[in-house]
Amino acid sequence: MNLNSRSDSYAAAGVDITAGYRAVELMKAHIARTVTGGVMSGIGGFGGLFALDLETDGIRKPVLVSGTDGVGTKLKLAFLMNRHDTVGIDCVAMCVNDVICCGAKPLFFLDYIACGKNIPERIAAVVSGVAEGCVQSGSALIGGETAEMPGFYPEDEYDLAGFSVGIVDRDRILDNREIRPGDVILALPSSGVHSNGFSLVRRVFDVEHADLLKPIPELGGKGLGDTLLTPTKIYVRPMTALFERVRVKGVSHITGGGFFENIPRSIPDGCSAVIEKQAVRTPPIFDLIARAGGISERDMFNTFNMGVGMSVVVAKEDADTALAVLRENGEDAYPIGEIRSGGEKVCLL
Repeated sequence: MNLNSRSDSYAAAGVDITAGYRAVELMKAHIARTVTGGVMSGIGGFGGLFALDLETDGIRKPVLVSGTDGVGTKLKLAFLMNRHDTVGIDCVAMCVNDVICCGAKPLFFLDYIACGKNIPERIAAVVSGVAEGCVQSGSALIGGETAEMPGFYPEDEYDLAGFSVGIVDRDRILDNREIRPGDVILALPSSGVHSNGFSLVRRVFDVEHADLLKPIPELGGKGLGDTLLTPTKIYVRPMTALFERVRVKGVSHITGGGFFENIPRSIPDGCSAVIEKQAVRTPPIFDLIARAGGISERDMFNTFNMGVGMSVVVAKEDADTALAVLRENGEDAYPIGEIRSGGEKVCLL
């Protein structure tokens, strides 16, 4: 910790730089959990250094893949619950799940936390979640930034964003050109609402005035707050295993915009994704949202993941192998539809 750097004038303006040093000290144990073989620098420098080991990874034509995102207004639930150790997982998940849609392997992650008041213990709790997300995705947390911005954010609130960098061999980039009618669409289950649609969720449940701890029978006795704060699932490890065993033709991370916005991003022109609604395993929280908000089925599928965190397209003859590989790696994947010629990009039957 830097004991010589302090400014009474800056502190009088609401910025305590010594709190920042304290927060970094509290983060170190969490960050240490994420160190991988490529890490060349510790925290505290002006840039994070990471060495590529292309020979070990068997990559001849390296292409870097990047993704950036935040947690959005799900953070409001964290503030209300005074629980800050899960949203970091969401932040990592939203980035690395995008990166793997290209067939890439995430390498490292950096985060950015902006707050009204730097409370070291709270910032460290946030970073503990970021570190957990990095461990789950095999990423190294090699840097970040915490910005104390009094007057811009309320003292008890913060924003969280980050970005991931991954790598893929040019010849193994997923680009959907091999998708054909008859291919099968598989679903990887979500852990719940994940990190999208929370502006609608908050309005539907009026979360600022709701009893977030009250057990709800439809949610298995869990409270609304705990259910909604369930972290976004990270799919890196099962998808990496799948890429090694099966020729994957397309992958969609189902985020904001639901099925209608995200699935078309991995489907070529001239093809449509036909989804069997009855096959989709929808967790009870989505039924609760639809009923409480009077939301149409079309809007639900166009806003939320509806229980499908990621969809994967494979050839029909590869579907059983793909399901077996995913299940071997902890994902209870299942078929939800197929690719057909023409029609709308996404059709719910």
